[in-house]
Amino acid sequence: MSDEPKKSARAWLYGLLPIAVLGILCCAIVKLGDRKDLLPTKVPPIEELSIQRIIIKPHGFQIEVMNDGPDELTVAQVSIEEAYWNFTMEPADKTLGHLEHGVITIVNYHWVEGEAYVIGIISRNGITWDAEIPIALETPVASSKNTWFFIILGVIIGVIPVALGLLWLPVLPYLSDKYLRFLSALTVGLLIFLGLDTMKEGFEFTEELAGSYNGEILLLGVGLLVFIGLMTLKNAGKEMVLDDGGRSLALRVSCLIALGIGLHNLGEGLVVGSAFIHGDVSMGTRLVLGFTLHNITEGLAIVVPLAACTAGISRIIGLGLLAGLPTIAGTLIGGFSFSQLWAVIFFGMAAGAIFQVVWIISKGPSLRSSDGGMALPENFIGIFA
Repeated sequence: MSDEPKKSARAWLYGLLPIAVLGILCCAIVKLGDRKDLLPTKVPPIEELSIQRIIIKPHGFQIEVMNDGPDELTVAQVSIEEAYWNFTMEPADKTLGHLEHGVITIVNYHWVEGEAYVIGIISRNGITWDAEIPIALETPVASSKNTWFFIILGVIIGVIPVALGLLWLPVLPYLSDKYLRFLSALTVGLLIFLGLDTMKEGFEFTEELAGSYNGEILLLGVGLLVFIGLMTLKNAGKEMVLDDGGRSLALRVSCLIALGIGLHNLGEGLVVGSAFIHGDVSMGTRLVLGFTLHNITEGLAIVVPLAACTAGISRIIGLGLLAGLPTIAGTLIGGFSFSQLWAVIFFGMAAGAIFQVVWIISKGPSLRSSDGGMALPENFIGIFA
């Protein structure tokens, strides 16, 4: 018996050995890929510049950039509407290494509000990248007025609609099992829609993300890690479920639903905040209206698992805040420091959390009849509604 742990450990070591060797081989390939002196012919430098963010100031522009190529990149000139313009840059030598960030500052340029501008960034080797400004509006700074504007946006989009959806809880105990299964299936359908919508928006942001980040892999990887992490937490907490008629299980499922919806609403806030700072007020208004009408169903999704048990008002308020408050954080981040990288990460987290909740509900009793079957008309109608 004493030899069994040693044999098990040895088996794990043998199993991990090929993976370790493969990892070393991949690192060597990446390192050798940067050694151009090993190539039989001389190749020109590969230059890729990623425009991270454009900040519009009262008398000029500030452009945050990143070297997305494997070679050093030196910025030589900057043009605005094809006219060369003086600029300063950090770092001072205007040279960026691989994945190094820099800030280009253009001063004493009197732009016209509402006009479109194209800023050309030209490297020492003559390669040009365009930083486009579709509508010139001064980038908001973190003042009390602007902060309250984005906070109110988040409350309108996320907090109020979710709270209105929670008000359906007193009605649920009076519904029959058939209608409760329908609402549970409706919740699953809503979560599947939210998950797919989250992935769609995440993939849209990967198109704008620097290629070195491998946006698609990052999005899927973050989602998978969150899914596995939440499943691990769920399994670790099984022993905490008391014999109280399923109350603890119902509360945990509602909490996970609220968490997944909250992460999704964080992404919605990012999109809305970004639309307003880029001057697309009409798009921002449409997003606010659409998200507000849509998010009222999220409150219902949170309280459906609680239909067969009692929950204190403080728990209900806590669930609503867990789902709604991240919207405020999203509008603030989107309004003051929007980043495609963080948008991809947040949307990946949201997708993983949402699909984990779908998995839990589909494996639970809320969609099953008394004989354990799931192929019921109310389930199909609810999911596809």
